[in-house]
Amino acid sequence: MRYVDSSAAGAPSVLTLAEGSVPEPKPGEVLIQVAAAGVNRPDVLQRQGLYPPPEDASPVLGLEVSGTVAAVGNQVQRWQVGDRVCALVNGGGYAEYAVAPADQCLPLPEGVDLEDAAALPEALFTVWHNLWQRARLQPGETLLIHGGASGIGTTAIQLAKALDHRVIVTAGSPEKCEACLALGADRAINYREKDFVTEVKAFTDGQGADVILDMVGGDYVQRNIKAAAKEGRIVNIAFLSGSKVEVDLMPLMLKRLTLTGSTLRAQSAEAKAGIARELEQRVWPLIALGRVRPLINHRFALSDAQKAHELMESNTLIGKAIIDL
Repeated sequence: MRYVDSSAAGAPSVLTLAEGSVPEPKPGEVLIQVAAAGVNRPDVLQRQGLYPPPEDASPVLGLEVSGTVAAVGNQVQRWQVGDRVCALVNGGGYAEYAVAPADQCLPLPEGVDLEDAAALPEALFTVWHNLWQRARLQPGETLLIHGGASGIGTTAIQLAKALDHRVIVTAGSPEKCEACLALGADRAINYREKDFVTEVKAFTDGQGADVILDMVGGDYVQRNIKAAAKEGRIVNIAFLSGSKVEVDLMPLMLKRLTLTGSTLRAQSAEAKAGIARELEQRVWPLIALGRVRPLINHRFALSDAQKAHELMESNTLIGKAIIDL
């Protein structure tokens, strides 16, 4: 099979097309003939040598795929050869074939093309786990999403609006703000022009946001504490501006805030399987109704993975990029 080799850490130019053996599914795994693979920020960090894969995972980039089940390992009961699925994988997505834990596979959602479904797993697993499982986002609460135009952000906007939440986002250009509003965001703040703390307080009549989803870090950590409502929950899923900061925690105590975070890849197979079950029960019906959909901005051939990573690093992407096989 063909796959994208990233054995040398560095710039996007280190990504090269290579050939290797088709992996074999272990017990509890399925082999997927890949139709498409999502491109995500963790892929960029892994390519740079900053996010090594787990020891038992494929070193090939790619954390989400869609495609057709080509083989099943022992102890797999639900899936059969020929089933069309999308899956959160532990690595190996940038390839013509990839193995996935059977419990991290989901059926192709109604109304979604097979290739487009590759843009769903990583964002939905991340958003559902952090906003609904960790932050316990409740009906009627206000959500602030940083990086609203990203793959995570555009997914979070749609899902939160489908579940009747008020959504505020930050983004770095008028075009990105307009895209967020078109997806249903109630307020979009261009952080290059306005202070999001002031704008959030004004939009919420001084109350602040009940839940904040942040992938920026840096000075946003303190500013999030200022922008949060009493009893608010702040969830960090990345630190693009740095994770080492000096923070005054007194407001966190006085406002009874929760500051938490998570990474997805390091979690147990059981935890990821639990997220998958909740997604199929709670989110797949919303996708079938057209209330949540993959927003794909660019499609690349497997041989153009370098260009996909260059686009990710340009920070101009709205929605998702996929590698279409």
